[in-house]
Amino acid sequence: MDNLELLKQLPDNYIDLIYCDILYGTGRNFGGYKDLKCDRKVIEEHYIPRITEMHRVLKNTGSIYLQMDTRINHWVRCIMDDIFGYEHFINEIVWCYTVLKKEGKSFPKKHDIILYYSKTDNYTFNTQYIPYKKSNKNNGIKTNNWEEKYREFDNRGKAIEDYWIDLSMLNSMSRERTGYQTQKPKILLKRIIKASSDEGDLVTDFYMGSGTSMVVAKELDRNYIGCDISQKAVDITNGRLARQEAEPKV
Repeated sequence: MDNLELLKQLPDNYIDLIYCDILYGTGRNFGGYKDLKCDRKVIEEHYIPRITEMHRVLKNTGSIYLQMDTRINHWVRCIMDDIFGYEHFINEIVWCYTVLKKEGKSFPKKHDIILYYSKTDNYTFNTQYIPYKKSNKNNGIKTNNWEEKYREFDNRGKAIEDYWIDLSMLNSMSRERTGYQTQKPKILLKRIIKASSDEGDLVTDFYMGSGTSMVVAKELDRNYIGCDISQKAVDITNGRLARQEAEPKV
């Protein structure tokens, strides 16, 4: 169903975490859905009513992450500031990835923007860490300089910052692949869901796509609601969840 229709059915202050890999304004037809035209009026007409509803259904302790690229992030940032309040902007996360790219007339565009806002100052946040590599000078394994420096500061690992260069896109041979063109990797969603929710919390994704956020929420013992206007997306997600249910618990 249309996510705006679902949003209007949900009660106030209901959701702990919203994550959406939103429409990027490419204007392309992805088979399961047609993306929006990259036009400010079109973007605002689509997102203002939906983000207004997301604000209403989010708990006071909740957070929202909206993922996009540089086509529309400046317009969406203005919408988020107007609805959630500039004072509730937390991070502009840059997720960097790389693929082979031929020479062109610009630097290759290989990052997404994830806008992270809260509803109040009393939001859930669990610091996430990049673990250090094991150091064993006897067999020649050494840590990098930053690892030695941060180990002295915090032995849990290096606290993750707002630029993410350690999480790769799905490669063509990945077992996670579902055939959904814009599928995101589970490791990306694990970081977000662990950081901004606790076990038993309600995680929602109103642009669900291949359902990665739902699969990860289930793995991490969160409750979840997913929505997509594409029947293909719903079928893929339900299939993934069913296979996950059938897998033996480790």
